[in-house]
Amino acid sequence: MDIVGVVAEYNPFHAGHRRHIDQTRRALGRCAVVAAMSGNFVQRGDCAVTDKWSRAAAALAGGVDLVLELPTVWACASAEAFAQGAVALLQAAGARAVSFGSESGDAAALGRAAQALDSADYRRELRRFLDQGLPFARCRHLAAQAMLGEEGAACLAQPNDNLGVEYLRAARRLGFAPRVVAVPRLGAGHDGGDDPDYPSASHLRELIHRGELPMDNPAGLRYNERGVLARLRALGPEDFAALPDCGEGLAHRLYRAARQAVGLEELYQLAKTKRYAHARIRRAVLWACLGLRASDRPDGPPYLRVLGANRTGLAVLRQLENGPPVITKPAHGKGVSLFELEARCTDFYNLCRRRPLPCGTEWTTSPVIREEGGWA
Repeated sequence: MDIVGVVAEYNPFHAGHRRHIDQTRRALGRCAVVAAMSGNFVQRGDCAVTDKWSRAAAALAGGVDLVLELPTVWACASAEAFAQGAVALLQAAGARAVSFGSESGDAAALGRAAQALDSADYRRELRRFLDQGLPFARCRHLAAQAMLGEEGAACLAQPNDNLGVEYLRAARRLGFAPRVVAVPRLGAGHDGGDDPDYPSASHLRELIHRGELPMDNPAGLRYNERGVLARLRALGPEDFAALPDCGEGLAHRLYRAARQAVGLEELYQLAKTKRYAHARIRRAVLWACLGLRASDRPDGPPYLRVLGANRTGLAVLRQLENGPPVITKPAHGKGVSLFELEARCTDFYNLCRRRPLPCGTEWTTSPVIREEGGWA
């Protein structure tokens, strides 16, 4: 069985995601589509707008065959760590191809950029710009531009192309050489606005939060601001220093901001400087209020946690051999440290719903099994 992997948040699942899956099958033919999907928290440092099981069900209805959870310690991380965790999951699931949305649609150009970023020359160029005190993303782009020229580095200025480059870098580090399918994006860009056919996910989320797009009991840190601030105010400087990506003085800024701010947006603004990207600050805040530390992220995913599957997805699971254990029942996660950490994160997520929910849903919710769909 040919297996293609996709990395997704599906926050929420929309027409652009369905098109991506359709175009992937058009490029590769008959294949099983396996998604490494973020759980209840996402890379921008916030809750997913609805829970992981609801999003898995939407993905299965939209053409995905198997949905595996990308745990929070990778899902809410820098692009490099996010890609490392997701691609490792797809490799363990037997994927022989990787497909992703792309502004350029040029897999070869993305491959050249990935190769450049892994070189010693790039590291020297990067240090040269970092020493000038510029933001990391800007330094990264300038270093790549010095090696590849303006056109060759242009992909790093586009969010989906940039993630695609990180997927390819992660694959190289893992000794994984999948076929690459870069599907050109249509409609509104990443964090863009409305579009008659393909609106952005950020636009849809705002419609949901405003009540203009129906969704039962959406989630967001905005519904639990005081709870977040209460947890942050209980932390000391050493707790912020233990977070990932909090060097260069960011830990101290977060500590001071958490003690002054009376709202999340104010906290982000107090911590922000030109050196720290807004998303980096949001992720650090989320890690802090979840009680996570850099040491909580292992070298690679210790299990494959199934959130949803159809007949084809179940056939993919049956053929897996010699990989990490597959968790299909929540009880199988008992005693597994990362799974139990995920359960604690879900308990906090349930306080971030518009209508808060009790603890324990991680242990009582089974994978979504869709009897129809697939071709196995």
